[in-house]
Amino acid sequence: MTEPVIEVQNVTFGRNGEKILDNVNLSVEPGDFYAIIGPNGGGKTTLLKIILGLLIQQSGSVRLLGGKPSETRKFCGYVPQFRTFDFRYPITVNEMVLSGRLAYIPGIRKRYRRVDLRMASDAMEKMGVSDLADRQLCSLSGGEQQSAIIARALAGGPRLLLLDEPLVFVDAPTEDHFYDIIEKLRSSMTIVLVTHDIGAISTHVTKVACLNHQIYTHGTNEITEDMITSAYQCPVDLIAHGIPHRVLREHDGGEGD
Repeated sequence: MTEPVIEVQNVTFGRNGEKILDNVNLSVEPGDFYAIIGPNGGGKTTLLKIILGLLIQQSGSVRLLGGKPSETRKFCGYVPQFRTFDFRYPITVNEMVLSGRLAYIPGIRKRYRRVDLRMASDAMEKMGVSDLADRQLCSLSGGEQQSAIIARALAGGPRLLLLDEPLVFVDAPTEDHFYDIIEKLRSSMTIVLVTHDIGAISTHVTKVACLNHQIYTHGTNEITEDMITSAYQCPVDLIAHGIPHRVLREHDGGEGD
């Protein structure tokens, strides 16, 4: 049996007397495109940081790619929330994407090698920003900036891609393009996306979990009104093209299925 890419067991985390995560359990299998949805402030970003070992849980355990997060996170691509970037910094798209290779270059004096240039170029091509390589990041649209940020994460050749609210500030055509790209990436990596926006969940997603300090639903392929009401703790009318619920489409079996 293939080991889960992410295995979170009974994880609890709090700060300043406030419990942010309460006995959270989550398992992500190889080849999943897993969406974690829930309201702002519900602990989604905290959970991603614990999965990566950037925060340490107060109880419970986490395994990432079969090992300790501090040792295996170098094989992960992480795209933090859009608003954490300062786009006024004078840097080109090519320079920013190349910086995603720095962790893989040995020694103190970092000099980009041919493999680094090639992987950065491939990442830009995958995200459709090759023609923007010499443009300043601050001159791009929101969608172009987000594509460049994801290209930086892909430059490391990750086995797992973690996306924190990746569709903030992008328009509908850009969102469609994003999901087309992510669907192609699924053949080579597992993807976890977190979002507060129920409407951002695409039929490309294979599994969904609802998180609001606790996991209310885990591993389902159906989004229901009861599920959302429980997680968001308010009445929700869920409408999708005239049907009262949403069922994710069937997917071909991926790695580990």
